[in-house]
Amino acid sequence: MIQQESRLRVADNTGAKEILTIRVLGGSGRRYAGIGDVIVATVKDAIPGGNVKKGDVVKAVIVRTVKERRRQDGSYIRFDENAAVILKNDGDPAAPASSARWAGSCARRSS
Repeated sequence: MIQQESRLRVADNTGAKEILTIRVLGGSGRRYAGIGDVIVATVKDAIPGGNVKKGDVVKAVIVRTVKERRRQDGSYIRFDENAAVILKNDGDPAAPASSARWAGSCARRSS
């Protein structure tokens, strides 16, 4: 579960390595975000020459969380780290490529 001030690894090649959650989108009183939810974040660590710079405010969709999530068939999915993919203003991924370890429900929830 991701909340304000949570740090996440970036799972794409935009140049950002780590982001810090500013806000969870989806309601005024919403505290937590899970896989497939959109957050507003700031870039805390980035590589030189990347598409995003340190200090940029971006939207991102969460693709991996340490907190387990129950699937429809009763099984649980859990990852070793919290990670997100940075989005453009229209909601598409900002990078042409991203790491392959995504939860399958992520694409369905964020669209």
